[in-house]
Amino acid sequence: MLSWVAMERIYEHEVLPDAKLRKQAGERPLRAHAKRLTDGELLAKLRSFGIEIDRAWLGRECARALSAQEIAGPLMDQSTSRGQESDWIWICVATLWRRWFPEQPSFEVLDDKMQAGYELLKTSGAVAACRIWLEAWHDVLRLLDKAGIQSIEGFDERFRGTQSLFNWIQDLESELWNAGLDDRQFLSARIAMCEEAMRRFPSDDSLMVENRRRAMAESYFELDETDKAEALYREWLDADPCWGWGWIGWSDCYRFTRTERVDLNRCEQILREGFAIADVRDCADIADRLADVCEEQGRDEEAKEFRRQSERRATAVEVSRTVSSAGKVLRQKTGVNFGGAGLPLSELSNVAGMLRETPTVPLTRQKVGRNEPCPCGSGKKYKKCCGA
Repeated sequence: MLSWVAMERIYEHEVLPDAKLRKQAGERPLRAHAKRLTDGELLAKLRSFGIEIDRAWLGRECARALSAQEIAGPLMDQSTSRGQESDWIWICVATLWRRWFPEQPSFEVLDDKMQAGYELLKTSGAVAACRIWLEAWHDVLRLLDKAGIQSIEGFDERFRGTQSLFNWIQDLESELWNAGLDDRQFLSARIAMCEEAMRRFPSDDSLMVENRRRAMAESYFELDETDKAEALYREWLDADPCWGWGWIGWSDCYRFTRTERVDLNRCEQILREGFAIADVRDCADIADRLADVCEEQGRDEEAKEFRRQSERRATAVEVSRTVSSAGKVLRQKTGVNFGGAGLPLSELSNVAGMLRETPTVPLTRQKVGRNEPCPCGSGKKYKKCCGA
């Protein structure tokens, strides 16, 4: 379920401009209506609903709550008023919080800053958007500390905003790069944000972590800290030499850069080192990059050979397994990716050979815990799927 601030935004942007929808939904009070009211008038509005509060009481509530909605919900339950007019209770609390305790971030203010950034991105560009988004990121960190939340998923479960933190944090990282091309301080901010996100969310999925690492190294390189970028990639790839897009990201530093460090020889050297790793992931993408680099240097025959290797590597056997928290394999599925062009009949025997070479894991029949992944492969917990 969306938060009240997100639902209000939908009403403002989707319902109000449409006369038919507005007639169906009816008129409702908005936070914008409260801006012209004095503090005394807002408190009087609350008293009209049978709610008596003062600054000291609200200060204590704001110190513990993450949103005005958390405070207003119980107050609405106490009030005898119902319907859209009771929205004034939340509106008054949210407005007074913002006026009296601006140093205390709330989900409502965070949501406003996120959306203001998206609007600025459309009208004024990345620099203007990132200025307010960095304020929003500071608010996110304070809210995480306040609630003791240690994951993006945990934050989004409580936030339920117009935009999820999961999506927004990726937009922030991307736009900090764009802003950094105009003002280098945003590249430093991008590095700091990625470092903080990796520190706070160590259990994020591997793709998120890998993308943050690439963003950090890319930013260091653009800031002319080449040695730092080189050291980071070497450290990460020594730990995980099969990270295909790590090799690609490292090589791209020497190919796609505004600095004077464009070096196709170094780029190719990095790609060849990654390509030589026996089980490197996304090997076809590395081969494509090598083909591009060869073409840019006028070595067309080598480029064609790498294109052929890319097409061959695109045929891959993928094994997915559902594993219990105890490490038992509950379900195994083998799939074959033939690439965009399909598989010639002459290659069928090779595919059969690949499947024979694919290691199999004996499936273990056992009692499945209620909170473990369902063996049917739905992705849901067992208690909410076949065990319901």
